[in-house]
Parts: sequence; C-alpha cells; structure tokens
Amino acid sequence: MRSVKVSQPRQRYALCVIFILLCGVNQISSSVTHYSIPEEMKEGSVVANLATDLGLDVKTLNQRKMRLDIISNKKYLDVNKDTGELYIVEKIDREHVCSTKSLGSCYLGLEMILENPLRIFNIEVEIMDMNDNAPQFRRDAFHLDISESTSKGERFSLSNAVDPDVGSNTVKTYHLSESEHFNIEVQTGREGRKIADLILNKVLDREQQAVHNLILTAVDGGTPPRSGTASIIVHVLDNNDNAPLFDKSTYNVKIMENSPIGSLVIDLNATDLDEGSNSDLTYTYSLYTPEKTQDTFNLNPSTGEITVKGMLNYEDFKIYDMEVIAADRGVTSLSGQCTIKILIEDMNDNHPEISIKSFHTPVSENIDVDTVIAVVSVSDKDSGNNGVVDLHIPHNMPFTLKESPDNYYKLVVSEPLDREKVPEYEITFTVTDRGSPPLSDNETMTLQLLDVNDNVPHFPQSFYTIRVMENNAPGALLSSLSAFDPDLHENQYLVYFILEKEIANTSMSMLFSINPENGNLYALKTFDYEMEKEFLFHIEARDSGSPPLSSNVTVHIIIVDQNDNAPVIVSPWRAHGSVVEEKLPRSTDKGSLVAKVIALDVDSVHNSRVTYQFLQVTDSSLFSLDQYNGEIRTMRMFSYKDSRHQRLVVVAKDNGEPALSATVTIKLSTVETAVKAYSDMTEVPLEYDIFSDLNLYLVIGLGSVSFLLLITILVTIVLKCQKVKPSNSAPPCRNSVISERNSTIADSTLVSNDAYWYSLFLAETRKGKLVVRQPMPKGSRYIVSSIPRSTGMSETSDSAPSTLQV
Repeated sequence: MRSVKVSQPRQRYALCVIFILLCGVNQISSSVTHYSIPEEMKEGSVVANLATDLGLDVKTLNQRKMRLDIISNKKYLDVNKDTGELYIVEKIDREHVCSTKSLGSCYLGLEMILENPLRIFNIEVEIMDMNDNAPQFRRDAFHLDISESTSKGERFSLSNAVDPDVGSNTVKTYHLSESEHFNIEVQTGREGRKIADLILNKVLDREQQAVHNLILTAVDGGTPPRSGTASIIVHVLDNNDNAPLFDKSTYNVKIMENSPIGSLVIDLNATDLDEGSNSDLTYTYSLYTPEKTQDTFNLNPSTGEITVKGMLNYEDFKIYDMEVIAADRGVTSLSGQCTIKILIEDMNDNHPEISIKSFHTPVSENIDVDTVIAVVSVSDKDSGNNGVVDLHIPHNMPFTLKESPDNYYKLVVSEPLDREKVPEYEITFTVTDRGSPPLSDNETMTLQLLDVNDNVPHFPQSFYTIRVMENNAPGALLSSLSAFDPDLHENQYLVYFILEKEIANTSMSMLFSINPENGNLYALKTFDYEMEKEFLFHIEARDSGSPPLSSNVTVHIIIVDQNDNAPVIVSPWRAHGSVVEEKLPRSTDKGSLVAKVIALDVDSVHNSRVTYQFLQVTDSSLFSLDQYNGEIRTMRMFSYKDSRHQRLVVVAKDNGEPALSATVTIKLSTVETAVKAYSDMTEVPLEYDIFSDLNLYLVIGLGSVSFLLLITILVTIVLKCQKVKPSNSAPPCRNSVISERNSTIADSTLVSNDAYWYSLFLAETRKGKLVVRQPMPKGSRYIVSSIPRSTGMSETSDSAPSTLQV
C-alpha cells in the first residue's frame, strides 16, 4: 500500500539549508511516501522496493551512498543497497513502539538519503495492530464487601480489564460466572472503552451464604478472541441501617485547563443518617477510577474535597471520569458512591448569545399549525468554527425551528396544542457553537395557553344505582353526582338539572331535587316500598361555555324495603281482640289437623317470610305447630286426664329486623261425640255436598281468579277515566270481610291481596263453607261471604263487621 501526502520537513531542516547553500545543486523531496505493515512481521520480510517506488536506478544506489535514517531509538528497518528493498531488521511490537493507546495510528518515520546529487526522501511506515495481547485485569482478585441489607438492583463498579491492542482487538465484552444473586451490565465509556458494573439480582442473606466467589471474564474482539479472568470475592456484611448518600448520583464539573495545582474542583458532601462511628465517613476512589485520574486529582479522605494534583492539558485529556465511594465507620461498613465527570475547557472565551426578538404569549390552545410563536436571533463573537452556532429546542415539544438568513430562527407550531394536557410550555432555546470543546448558552421562555371550551363535562360513571331506604325523611341527601370538566373559568362551571320525565302522571322534579351547583341529589318525599319500588331518570351536567357543552348520566333509584308492616292473621278469622273458639271430638286421632293459622305480610319477600310458634299452650305434649305452614295437629289421642278446654296462643313472626308479629288465641273444647263445627249462626245443610268432587275445587278457584282479574281491569279503567268518589259500604253479612282496593297501588300489593283471598278461601272451605266475593254497588270494595254448606244462602248476624285495608 502506498499513499502520498504533502507535509513540511520535520527534521534536519537547518542542516539541509546549509548543505544547499554550499552545494547549490542538491534537491530535497517534500513528499512523504507512506507504507502500512502489520506488527510482528518476521525478520527479513520485505516491506517495499524503495528504488521502484521512488523511481531510482538500482545500479547507482551504492555509488550514491544510499543510507536510511530511522527517527527512533531503535532500528527496526533497513534498505538493501543492491536491490533497493526495504526489509524488517527486527520484529516490531506496535504496543512497544506506540505506548500511548489513545493515538489512532502508529507510525515509524524514516529518511532515505542519496548523494551526488543530494536527495532526501521522507518515508512513513504505519504499524497495523494485531490481536497479540489478551485482556488483563490489574488484580487477580477483587474483594467486595456488600451488606445483606443492600437492595435488589444495586450496582457495583468493577475494575476494567486492559488490552494493549486497539480497535476491534481491544476489550469487547465481559462475562460473569453463573450466580443467582449477581449479574453484570456492560457499558461503553469514553473512547469506546467497555466498563462492567456488578448488579445485585437477589437480596443477600449473610446467614445463608457469607461469601460469594465469582469469576469475571474479559473477552476482546479479535479473531480468534482472547480473554482474561479475575476473581470477585463478595463478602456479605451484617446489617447497618443507613448507607451514606451523596447529594447527587452524578456530578458534572467543568474546569479550565492549566488551572493551578491545589485549585478546588468540587466539594463532595455525603450524609449518613446514623450516629457515632456509623456516620463518620471516609472518601476513597473506587476501582473503576483510572490511575491517570487518581494521579491528576487529589481526594481528601476526610472532607471529600477534590483538588487539582497534576497539570491539566486539554490536548491530552478532555474528560476525566471518576467514581468516589463514601464509606462509614460502623461495625458493618456501608458505602455510597457517585460518578463525577470533569470536563476540561479549552480557551474559547466567547459564548454564543441568544436574542429573543419576538415572543407571543399567551396563545389560544386551538392555534393553527405552522403559526409563528417567536423570532430568535443568535450570534457569537468568535471566528471560524468557534463562531458558527446552532440553535436547538427540546425534542419532546410540539414546536419546530425554521432557520432564516442571517442567523434568524422562527419558532412555529408543529402539532395541535391541548391546554388540558399541557397548560404551559417551558421552551428552552439552546445555542451551541462548533468550537472544540463547544460552548453554549440557553434562554428559557414560558408559553401559556388560553382555554377553549372543547371538553364536555364527564361523569365518573355512566350509570348510577342509588339505594334508598323506604320511609326516608323528605329532603334527605341521596347521593352526590358530580361531573368534571377539565376546561377553565366559565368553561368549567357546571350546572346540574334533572331531565323531565313523568311516571304515573308524576314528574321527576316533584319527587327529586338536585343542587344545580354541586350535583347533590335529594328526595322531596317519603317513599313507600309497597307503593313505589324504583325510578329511572337522567341528570344532565352543562358547562357555561359558549356554546355550552353537556353530558348526561342515567340514575336508577331503588327503594329498599323496611320491615314496617306486621303480619296480619287472616285465618282463623276473628273480630279484633276476640278469641277463636273451636270444638273437637275427644276421639280425634293422632296427627289430625285441628286448625291452620295463616298470616300475611305485605313487606318484601325477605321481610314477609312468616314463621309460627306457640306462645302459650295448655298442654305442650298434646299439640304440635308447623312453623312454616301454621298447621296445628294432635300429637297423640286425648286421654281422660286431659282437660276439656285447651287454650292455644300462636304468634306469627316475620323475618324482618327487628321482627314484627301478630298473635291469635284459639280456645278448643273437646266433646265426647263427633260434633260438626258450626259458626255462631244456625246453618241448614245443603241438599248435596258441593265439594264432594275435587274438580269442583278447581272450577271454583279458576272462576274466582277470573272474576278477580275482570273486576280489577274494570276498576282500573274506571279510576283512570274519573276521580274515585267515596261510597257507602253495604251492610256486611256475617262471616264477611270487606276489602278496599286502590287502583294506583303497585302490582306486588295486588298479588299479596289475591293471596289473602285465596288463603281465606282455603280456610273457610276447610270448615265446610263456600266463599264468594262480590262487588259492592257504587264503589271499589268487595264483599267476601262464607256460605254454610247446609244452605245455599248467607245469613246476616249482629256481629260487628270488620274491614281489612290492603
């Protein structure tokens, strides 16, 4: 390989000038002949033929006394005067010839001199690197003391391996032996140097394993690759609560080159929350810190002050990286570390300047894209590259810079703005020159955004279910339905109102009220679960912007039942406060049905579940009561010792909390012969038993239900068309129950009333009576009459009528 480049004579310039003055006919070549050879070539290997490359006659080389001067302390190359070939005299070790690894190339300077006439040729031989050196660590073993309280993910700097080779032949990566507690992370430092940090993957436990032995392997990038190893011995220390901490994890410090020795670089300050010896700190360099850095800067172990120790030369080193460890003096020493980057500044004494010519703030958030926000000019009093400046803004902003002539820049909007996401922008203009090292300046401006009504109110939920206990107090707070609008000022002020909706000719605004300012929802009346079970309506939130924006939410009000209705005993029927009297043959068999107590509760399913039990009983061994269906049966046959009169008090209790109850007293009289049960009136037997056939029961039941349904539909239609007028009740018959039904009550109440009529029907028919329900004239009431089986007519008596309000 041969290359020629123009350069000034580097040696023996004065000697050549004198020689020219004496001879006047000599010629010195100003060109440089360049050769490249790999290191470690064998002795005698030919590099090139200088006679051919320089256009010389080989036959005249001896006559012209050709000789080769090497500008070095050792002669590695020589010229064969017979052939003109440049050959290897001694193996060349690049790392020995060029000991400074930071240099990009390694050259040997040669001068070939010919006389008659005098000619001097400059020759450069570049020594190319070979992967002839394996990475080596400064120590064979590194000892690390790590506390067992060290958290997962903690990093520890390791001493990097050194490889004299350069380029791809130097250290490429590191490997760590298998460990469940540690791994390494390889980073690229200055000049591409690979640095390994030890990372804690799993929290250490000194009681389980006190020492961890690891192998760190450094591998270069040569072909084939070479490697070197070092042992890492991790000693797990016992717990020390607090480790020293620096103010920052990374410090960036600038210092001018040629600063006097002893100049303060930085005053490190680490703190330890412990007391006594555990808070006394000692500052030391970590193994990561290069020896060159330790030789250039002094670290005070007591105060943490870093001062200049050696000469600072920008051309030699521009950046110094160091890592300082602050360790306490506790029994189990803990340490903290920080990274310091010292930048050596060149003597470039003029900083670039920024001038804000125009800046518009505030601006509307719906400003158009490509609108100019600011005009900025930049300048630098330096010349050359030091005077060429570039202007930048942060990349994560919706703005861009457009350059104009004469170092003017326009800041324009590049993306749509949204005040709700970013209300203002801190725009930092950074101007940097192209000097070495570059100098920069910055100017920060605040751009505020004006609000636009572009956001609708937002409810946290799209559907609200609110449970309200019945019998609530009017004006009670039900819930707070607050919406949020991210806009500002009047665009944010919300007004709440209920969207009108009628249910059963009743407007929602008559049942509920909402505070227009805060969305608090109130009940305007007391709700009854037995009348109203739920409501469904919408609430709208509207802002005060122009034009206003709104959104609505669905509200589902569920009325929750309270146990506010006590059970009503419908069988056996008796006047208020009276005792039910029954006659029973003493020859009644065991297990015979004596009576059946039926109670109804109009509350919800849970609260209306009725159970029965004896409150008082004359002889507890004689009768049993089914707690679920209310049937009273004999447990044994009557004996001569049993009293002729038995008094049973049955309590019907619902399932509410607290439970409500009703009682009935049944007085049983036993007779010697079978006596048919009669009512208080004299009944005449029917000509035939109308209940002898089971199908007749079904016919009567279906007829009654159909009749009830027809009457209910007719009454509902009439009440819808005209106002209900009070009516005079017809005189009740004996064993009749008058019921008034309101057409506006809920369906569940109708079901409960029908259950009552059906229960009454069963109770009376067991006594041998026929139950008939007839409408009263000019009213919405019904008369339910029990007809004795012995006659086809119902008779009246002087017993007081009873009315059950359902």
